[in-house]
Amino acid sequence: MPKGTIGVTTNNIFPVIKKFLYSDHEIFLRELVSNAVDATQKLKTLSGAGEFKGSTEGLRVSVKVDKEAGTLTVSDSGIGMTADEIDKYINQIAFSGAEEFLAKYKDTANAIIGHFGLGFYSAFMVAKKVEIRTLSWQEGAKAVSWTCDGSPEFEMQDCDKAERGTDIILTIDDDEKEFLENARIEGLLRKYCRFLPVPIICGKEQEWKDGKYVDTDKDKVINDVEPLWSRMPADLKDEDYLKFYHAIEPGQDDPLFWIHLNVDYPFTLTGILYFPKIKNNLDIRKDRIQLYCNQVYVTDSVEGVVPDWLMLLQGVIDSPDIPLNVSRSYLQSDRAVKKISTYITKKVAARLEEIAKNQPQEFEQKWNDIKIFIEYGMLSDEKFCESGLKFALLGNTDGKYFKLEDYRKLIEAEQTDKEGNLICLYATDKEAQYSYIKGATDRGYDVLLMNGELDVPFASMLEQKQEKMRFVRVDSDVLDNLIRKQDEDKPQFSLEQQDIAQTLFKSQIPHVDKAEFMVSFAAMGPDDKPVVITQAEYMRRMKDMARFQPGMSFYGEMPDMYGMVLNTKHPLVQKIVEQAEQSLDAELKPVNADITATQNVINALRDLKKDDKELPEDKKKDLEQSEKHLDELRKRKENLITAYAAGESRVHQLIDIALLSNGMLKGEGLDRFLKRSIGLLK
Repeated sequence: MPKGTIGVTTNNIFPVIKKFLYSDHEIFLRELVSNAVDATQKLKTLSGAGEFKGSTEGLRVSVKVDKEAGTLTVSDSGIGMTADEIDKYINQIAFSGAEEFLAKYKDTANAIIGHFGLGFYSAFMVAKKVEIRTLSWQEGAKAVSWTCDGSPEFEMQDCDKAERGTDIILTIDDDEKEFLENARIEGLLRKYCRFLPVPIICGKEQEWKDGKYVDTDKDKVINDVEPLWSRMPADLKDEDYLKFYHAIEPGQDDPLFWIHLNVDYPFTLTGILYFPKIKNNLDIRKDRIQLYCNQVYVTDSVEGVVPDWLMLLQGVIDSPDIPLNVSRSYLQSDRAVKKISTYITKKVAARLEEIAKNQPQEFEQKWNDIKIFIEYGMLSDEKFCESGLKFALLGNTDGKYFKLEDYRKLIEAEQTDKEGNLICLYATDKEAQYSYIKGATDRGYDVLLMNGELDVPFASMLEQKQEKMRFVRVDSDVLDNLIRKQDEDKPQFSLEQQDIAQTLFKSQIPHVDKAEFMVSFAAMGPDDKPVVITQAEYMRRMKDMARFQPGMSFYGEMPDMYGMVLNTKHPLVQKIVEQAEQSLDAELKPVNADITATQNVINALRDLKKDDKELPEDKKKDLEQSEKHLDELRKRKENLITAYAAGESRVHQLIDIALLSNGMLKGEGLDRFLKRSIGLLK
């Protein structure tokens, strides 16, 4: 009985395999089945070349579990091996030295197998003994048995195997009994070997009989030997793509579109990528796309092969240029992988542009389902952004869609301000911002609907890419300020009236959580609203961006800043302010006179400080006392106006109507408004 020692320079090779590959130990089955498929495919190649004269009909790979014996067997009827070939391919592990191997790969489990021809040796991760029984296809060959118990020693001898091919018999280790469960093995075969090009047999088909499932005589074929991506697109119909999609993504809605990848230069790449229906939130999972190498499953962690923004897609990609065992660092650094990533990006962009051009109605109908994907891509990838600018759509509040250039032409006549900026008005909620939208459309303006998860950063990006184009939310200011066609009209109120009006309204604004209000004036039309609440575009956009950029989180902590704009041309606002001025005249006149006199004293004292001269100590004290007195006078004036405003129901009513139109009047404030409204009807 010939014995020998496996050609390695250390006795530690098997412990190393078990230790460093332990986290991925289930891949042993992939490796053994892949080897069996390779042996089968080689036989077909020899047959095609006329070297093998026998039949190649019914070639298959079989995986059998014998729980009683504690064995798992992988069998094929491929080319088999001679004793010399076992010595060459099994006994001599192909690497330069164990020390170099350990130093280089001790921290990289995935890099071991494949790089050093250790696919077969992955069996020792789960087996305490491995036996090979093999018979070569070559005429006159003798069957050979090779046995190893996980040490460098092996035994090799002739055996009585009568059929061509190889059986790998694993005696499963006591700690790995899970691999003696049929369900576990079948699950791994479906995961790793689902699309191998040779039938993989595991057990028998079952049928329901006498109240239970029983085996039939029919072999259970685990895999699809001709997956859809390996076929020519011209030979496939839509239903073929849909059927395949539901096979790999069960329970999902039909996809929106798909792309069939098929390139053989300068690298080989096939696959099918689907655009799934995406909810209106950003849900990036890392396991939507499966990577294969010659139909052998590699991983569903394809960050290095597919850019992050393409993780929203689903499907498969297959490339023999990516080895079976890859690490993340390998994927990030390999030049072929980078070319593949670039190609996929270009292919996705070209497909979207094609659909937008040739099927515009279908593209518009599905825009809301795919816009988050396109916007994410344009924000993430400069090259994709260049293409996306040609087909990305803007949708308005009427449900119409426009390409960017078409939209520019649509609004440039009416929505260009006096500085030559094209102003794109937008709303985020048709219902909540209805009155603002109507006010704009009544003026002949168009209003976009931008209610998507990424619409705010997308708008900011478009402003950078499109010359003199600005996006402003329709409620961020009064219309005349949003699209300023001429110099601003001065408010109709005197300075004293403005002072009264500002305190009159600001003092009666109810508390709103995390919100602050500034009262301002605008000379709108008499038919426009009397009071309008706005929120400045810049601050709101910064707060929105804070959700996406951690470095801007401080904006998210700041209170919302709102403007309460009084329409100085509205008759009701004019009447309220004029009546307040008349009613408060007797009380405010002496206070105003005292304020004026005190301010004159302060101005005179401050004039003494000109030319960097120091005030004398007695003058400093006079200045401090005068400034303190002025603050007291202003506070007294504010209190007088506030006390008057508290009894002015029209002020409360106008404020509450403005808050209500913005969805900001709730709870106790809403209850008071309703009761007051009923009282005004009496």
